[in-house]
Amino acid sequence: MKEQYKVGIIGATGMVGQRFATLLENHPWFKVVALAASPRSAGKTYRDAVGDRWYMDTPMPANMADIVVMDASADVEKIASMVDFVFCAVDMKKDEIKALEEKYAKAECPVMSNNSAHRFTPDVPMIIPEVNADHAEIINAQRKRLGTKRGFISVKSNCSIQSYVPALSPLRKFGITEILACTYQAISGAGKTFETWPEMVDNLIPYIGGEEEKSEQEPLKVWGHIEGGEIVKVEKPSITTQCLRVPVSNGHFAAVFVRFENKPSIEEIKKISCSGRRHSGRS
Repeated sequence: MKEQYKVGIIGATGMVGQRFATLLENHPWFKVVALAASPRSAGKTYRDAVGDRWYMDTPMPANMADIVVMDASADVEKIASMVDFVFCAVDMKKDEIKALEEKYAKAECPVMSNNSAHRFTPDVPMIIPEVNADHAEIINAQRKRLGTKRGFISVKSNCSIQSYVPALSPLRKFGITEILACTYQAISGAGKTFETWPEMVDNLIPYIGGEEEKSEQEPLKVWGHIEGGEIVKVEKPSITTQCLRVPVSNGHFAAVFVRFENKPSIEEIKKISCSGRRHSGRS
Protein backbone atom coordinates (compact mmCIF):
# COMPACT_ATOMS: atom_id res chain seq x y z
CA MET A 1 0.00 0.00 0.00
CA LYS A 2 1.56 3.29 -1.13
CA GLU A 3 -0.93 5.77 0.31
CA GLN A 4 -1.82 5.76 4.00
CA TYR A 5 -5.30 6.42 5.33
CA LYS A 6 -5.58 9.54 7.46
CA VAL A 7 -7.23 8.56 10.76
CA GLY A 8 -8.31 10.07 14.05
CA ILE A 9 -8.58 8.63 17.54
CA ILE A 10 -11.68 9.69 19.46
CA GLY A 11 -11.14 9.21 23.19
CA ALA A 12 -7.39 9.40 22.70
CA THR A 13 -6.47 10.16 26.32
CA GLY A 14 -8.09 7.06 27.84
CA MET A 15 -6.44 3.67 28.18
CA VAL A 16 -7.95 2.20 25.02
CA GLY A 17 -7.21 5.39 23.13
CA GLN A 18 -3.60 5.16 24.26
CA ARG A 19 -3.51 1.58 23.04
CA PHE A 20 -4.76 2.73 19.66
CA ALA A 21 -1.97 5.33 19.61
CA THR A 22 0.73 2.74 20.23
CA LEU A 23 -0.73 0.29 17.71
CA LEU A 24 -0.96 2.97 15.04
CA GLU A 25 2.55 4.34 15.57
CA ASN A 26 4.52 3.94 12.33
CA HIS A 27 1.72 1.80 10.90
CA PRO A 28 2.12 1.18 7.16
CA TRP A 29 -1.59 1.67 6.45
CA PHE A 30 -2.65 4.47 8.79
CA LYS A 31 -1.40 7.95 9.69
CA VAL A 32 -2.84 9.57 12.82
CA VAL A 33 -3.68 13.21 12.02
CA ALA A 34 -6.35 13.96 14.64
CA LEU A 35 -6.76 13.25 18.35
CA ALA A 36 -9.90 14.08 20.31
CA ALA A 37 -11.09 13.74 23.88
CA SER A 38 -13.22 15.55 26.47
CA PRO A 39 -13.45 19.36 26.70
CA ARG A 40 -10.97 19.41 29.62
CA SER A 41 -8.27 17.97 27.31
CA ALA A 42 -9.14 20.06 24.25
CA GLY A 43 -6.62 22.71 23.30
CA LYS A 44 -3.71 20.94 24.97
CA THR A 45 -1.02 18.90 23.30
CA TYR A 46 -1.50 15.16 23.61
CA ARG A 47 1.53 15.07 25.94
CA ASP A 48 0.03 17.68 28.26
CA ALA A 49 -3.50 16.29 28.09
CA VAL A 50 -2.37 12.84 29.20
CA GLY A 51 0.23 14.09 31.68
CA ASP A 52 1.23 11.37 34.13
CA ARG A 53 -1.68 9.14 33.06
CA TRP A 54 0.22 7.36 30.29
CA TYR A 55 -0.51 3.68 31.02
CA MET A 56 1.31 1.91 28.18
CA ASP A 57 4.59 0.04 28.59
CA THR A 58 6.07 1.87 25.61
CA PRO A 59 6.57 5.67 25.41
CA MET A 60 3.95 7.96 23.90
CA PRO A 61 4.48 8.04 20.11
CA ALA A 62 6.74 11.00 19.40
CA ASN A 63 4.83 11.90 16.23
CA MET A 64 1.60 12.30 18.25
CA ALA A 65 2.87 13.96 21.43
CA ASP A 66 2.61 17.51 20.03
CA ILE A 67 -0.73 17.08 18.25
CA VAL A 68 -3.27 19.45 19.78
CA VAL A 69 -6.23 17.50 21.15
CA MET A 70 -9.67 18.53 19.88
CA ASP A 71 -13.06 18.36 21.55
CA ALA A 72 -14.59 15.02 20.57
CA SER A 73 -18.16 16.39 20.68
CA ALA A 74 -17.75 19.99 19.53
CA ASP A 75 -15.21 19.49 16.73
CA VAL A 76 -16.94 16.70 14.80
CA GLU A 77 -17.14 18.57 11.48
CA LYS A 78 -13.52 19.70 11.69
CA ILE A 79 -12.27 16.22 12.50
CA ALA A 80 -14.41 14.68 9.75
CA SER A 81 -12.82 17.06 7.23
CA MET A 82 -9.32 15.95 8.24
CA VAL A 83 -9.61 12.17 8.19
CA ASP A 84 -10.65 9.20 6.11
CA PHE A 85 -12.19 7.61 9.21
CA VAL A 86 -11.89 7.52 13.00
CA PHE A 87 -11.29 4.92 15.67
CA CYS A 88 -13.62 5.57 18.61
CA ALA A 89 -12.89 4.55 22.21
CA VAL A 90 -14.69 7.04 24.42
CA ASP A 91 -15.67 6.60 28.06
CA MET A 92 -19.24 7.87 28.17
CA LYS A 93 -22.77 6.66 28.86
CA LYS A 94 -24.11 4.34 26.17
CA ASP A 95 -26.79 6.70 24.89
CA GLU A 96 -24.19 9.46 24.64
CA ILE A 97 -21.82 7.17 22.75
CA LYS A 98 -24.59 6.18 20.32
CA ALA A 99 -25.40 9.81 19.64
CA LEU A 100 -21.74 10.81 19.23
CA GLU A 101 -20.91 7.99 16.83
CA GLU A 102 -23.98 8.73 14.72
CA LYS A 103 -22.96 12.40 14.69
CA TYR A 104 -19.61 11.44 13.13
CA ALA A 105 -21.28 9.09 10.66
CA LYS A 106 -23.75 11.80 9.62
CA ALA A 107 -20.78 14.12 9.09
CA GLU A 108 -19.73 11.56 6.44
CA CYS A 109 -16.96 10.18 8.65
CA PRO A 110 -16.82 6.36 8.96
CA VAL A 111 -16.50 5.19 12.56
CA MET A 112 -14.62 2.07 13.67
CA SER A 113 -15.87 1.72 17.23
CA ASN A 114 -14.28 -0.06 20.14
CA ASN A 115 -17.37 0.71 22.25
CA SER A 116 -20.28 -1.63 22.96
CA ALA A 117 -23.08 0.94 22.53
CA HIS A 118 -23.95 0.04 18.92
CA ARG A 119 -23.20 -3.68 19.02
CA PHE A 120 -26.88 -4.59 19.07
CA THR A 121 -28.03 -1.92 16.62
CA PRO A 122 -29.52 -4.15 13.88
CA ASP A 123 -27.84 -2.47 10.90
CA VAL A 124 -24.42 -1.95 12.51
CA PRO A 125 -21.96 -4.72 11.59
CA MET A 126 -19.91 -6.37 14.32
CA ILE A 127 -17.19 -7.94 12.26
CA ILE A 128 -14.59 -10.58 13.07
CA PRO A 129 -12.96 -10.65 9.61
CA GLU A 130 -12.21 -14.39 9.57
CA VAL A 131 -15.83 -15.19 10.47
CA ASN A 132 -18.34 -12.72 9.05
CA ALA A 133 -16.68 -10.28 6.66
CA ASP A 134 -19.82 -10.46 4.51
CA HIS A 135 -21.70 -8.48 7.20
CA ALA A 136 -20.07 -5.35 5.75
CA GLU A 137 -22.84 -5.45 3.16
CA ILE A 138 -25.29 -4.15 5.79
CA ILE A 139 -23.54 -0.77 5.63
CA ASN A 140 -25.62 0.15 2.58
CA ALA A 141 -28.82 -0.27 4.61
CA GLN A 142 -27.34 1.69 7.52
CA ARG A 143 -26.38 4.57 5.21
CA LYS A 144 -29.97 4.75 3.96
CA ARG A 145 -31.22 5.00 7.56
CA LEU A 146 -28.65 7.67 8.46
CA GLY A 147 -29.01 9.55 5.19
CA THR A 148 -25.29 9.35 4.44
CA LYS A 149 -23.26 8.64 1.35
CA ARG A 150 -19.97 7.75 3.00
CA GLY A 151 -20.43 7.77 6.77
CA PHE A 152 -21.28 4.64 8.73
CA ILE A 153 -20.54 2.86 12.02
CA SER A 154 -18.86 -0.51 12.43
CA VAL A 155 -18.08 -2.06 15.80
CA LYS A 156 -15.71 -4.65 17.18
CA SER A 157 -17.06 -7.45 19.31
CA ASN A 158 -16.42 -7.99 23.00
CA CYS A 159 -12.73 -8.83 23.22
CA SER A 160 -13.26 -12.01 25.24
CA ILE A 161 -15.42 -13.71 22.57
CA GLN A 162 -12.67 -13.16 20.01
CA SER A 163 -10.68 -15.85 21.82
CA TYR A 164 -13.12 -18.64 21.00
CA VAL A 165 -15.71 -17.60 18.37
CA PRO A 166 -13.19 -17.85 15.49
CA ALA A 167 -12.11 -21.29 16.75
CA LEU A 168 -15.70 -22.55 17.02
CA SER A 169 -16.94 -21.10 13.72
CA PRO A 170 -15.62 -23.86 11.43
CA LEU A 171 -17.05 -26.45 13.83
CA ARG A 172 -20.60 -25.17 13.40
CA LYS A 173 -21.01 -27.63 10.52
CA PHE A 174 -21.31 -30.33 13.19
CA GLY A 175 -24.29 -28.60 14.76
CA ILE A 176 -23.23 -26.75 17.91
CA THR A 177 -26.20 -26.86 20.30
CA GLU A 178 -24.74 -25.58 23.57
CA ILE A 179 -21.74 -23.55 24.68
CA LEU A 180 -20.53 -23.00 28.22
CA ALA A 181 -17.77 -20.40 28.39
CA CYS A 182 -15.85 -19.15 31.40
CA THR A 183 -13.76 -16.10 30.64
CA TYR A 184 -10.91 -14.87 32.79
CA GLN A 185 -10.46 -11.23 31.85
CA ALA A 186 -7.45 -9.01 32.44
CA ILE A 187 -7.74 -5.68 34.23
CA SER A 188 -6.87 -3.83 31.03
CA GLY A 189 -10.42 -4.65 29.93
CA ALA A 190 -11.64 -2.39 32.72
CA GLY A 191 -9.25 0.36 31.65
CA LYS A 192 -7.09 -0.22 34.71
CA THR A 193 -3.52 -1.01 35.69
CA PHE A 194 -2.28 -2.39 38.99
CA GLU A 195 -1.05 1.12 39.82
CA THR A 196 -4.55 2.58 39.43
CA TRP A 197 -6.36 -0.47 40.85
CA PRO A 198 -4.12 -1.82 43.67
CA GLU A 199 -7.00 -3.74 45.27
CA MET A 200 -6.86 -6.17 42.32
CA VAL A 201 -3.44 -7.46 43.36
CA ASP A 202 -3.90 -11.08 44.52
CA ASN A 203 -7.63 -10.67 44.00
CA LEU A 204 -10.40 -12.01 41.76
CA ILE A 205 -13.84 -10.58 40.98
CA PRO A 206 -16.32 -13.36 40.06
CA TYR A 207 -18.78 -11.09 38.24
CA ILE A 208 -18.33 -8.31 35.65
CA GLY A 209 -21.51 -6.31 35.11
CA GLY A 210 -22.87 -6.61 31.56
CA GLU A 211 -20.16 -8.95 30.33
CA GLU A 212 -22.21 -12.14 30.53
CA GLU A 213 -25.01 -10.71 28.38
CA LYS A 214 -22.49 -9.52 25.78
CA SER A 215 -20.70 -12.87 25.76
CA GLU A 216 -23.95 -14.80 25.36
CA GLN A 217 -25.58 -12.59 22.72
CA GLU A 218 -22.77 -11.22 20.56
CA PRO A 219 -21.72 -14.56 19.02
CA LEU A 220 -25.31 -15.05 17.85
CA LYS A 221 -25.08 -11.77 15.90
CA VAL A 222 -21.62 -12.58 14.54
CA TRP A 223 -23.00 -15.90 13.25
CA GLY A 224 -26.18 -14.26 11.96
CA HIS A 225 -27.26 -13.27 8.46
CA ILE A 226 -28.48 -10.15 6.69
CA GLU A 227 -32.21 -10.01 6.01
CA GLY A 228 -34.51 -7.06 5.37
CA GLY A 229 -31.94 -4.37 6.13
CA GLU A 230 -30.73 -5.80 9.41
CA ILE A 231 -28.53 -8.54 10.84
CA VAL A 232 -30.68 -11.38 12.16
CA LYS A 233 -29.10 -13.40 14.97
CA VAL A 234 -28.96 -17.19 14.80
CA GLU A 235 -31.33 -18.94 17.20
CA LYS A 236 -28.79 -21.45 18.46
CA PRO A 237 -26.51 -22.48 20.03
CA SER A 238 -27.59 -21.79 23.58
CA ILE A 239 -24.70 -19.94 25.26
CA THR A 240 -24.08 -19.68 28.99
CA THR A 241 -21.13 -17.67 30.30
CA GLN A 242 -19.44 -16.69 33.50
CA CYS A 243 -17.06 -13.74 33.34
CA LEU A 244 -14.40 -13.20 35.97
CA ARG A 245 -11.90 -10.37 36.42
CA VAL A 246 -8.48 -11.79 37.25
CA PRO A 247 -5.20 -10.17 38.41
CA VAL A 248 -3.53 -10.17 34.97
CA SER A 249 -2.33 -7.00 33.23
CA ASN A 250 -3.29 -7.82 29.64
CA GLY A 251 -4.98 -10.63 27.75
CA HIS A 252 -8.12 -12.67 28.31
CA PHE A 253 -8.38 -16.44 28.72
CA ALA A 254 -11.44 -18.59 28.05
CA ALA A 255 -12.33 -22.15 29.04
CA VAL A 256 -15.04 -23.31 26.63
CA PHE A 257 -17.19 -26.44 26.67
CA VAL A 258 -19.22 -27.36 23.59
CA ARG A 259 -22.02 -29.82 22.83
CA PHE A 260 -22.67 -30.96 19.25
CA GLU A 261 -25.54 -32.61 17.38
CA ASN A 262 -22.93 -34.66 15.54
CA LYS A 263 -19.86 -34.84 17.72
CA PRO A 264 -16.68 -34.51 15.65
CA SER A 265 -13.63 -36.64 16.32
CA ILE A 266 -10.39 -35.12 17.55
CA GLU A 267 -8.92 -35.86 14.12
CA GLU A 268 -11.73 -33.96 12.39
CA ILE A 269 -11.28 -30.96 14.69
CA LYS A 270 -7.52 -30.91 14.09
CA LYS A 271 -8.02 -31.16 10.33
CA ILE A 272 -10.49 -28.25 10.26
CA SER A 273 -8.35 -26.15 12.62
CA CYS A 274 -5.18 -26.68 10.59
CA SER A 275 -7.03 -25.93 7.36
CA GLY A 276 -8.33 -22.68 8.85
CA ARG A 277 -4.86 -21.55 9.93
CA ARG A 278 -3.44 -22.22 6.47
CA HIS A 279 -6.32 -20.36 4.84
CA SER A 280 -5.87 -17.28 7.04
CA GLY A 281 -2.09 -17.30 6.79
CA ARG A 282 -1.55 -18.02 10.48
CA SER A 283 0.70 -20.76 11.84
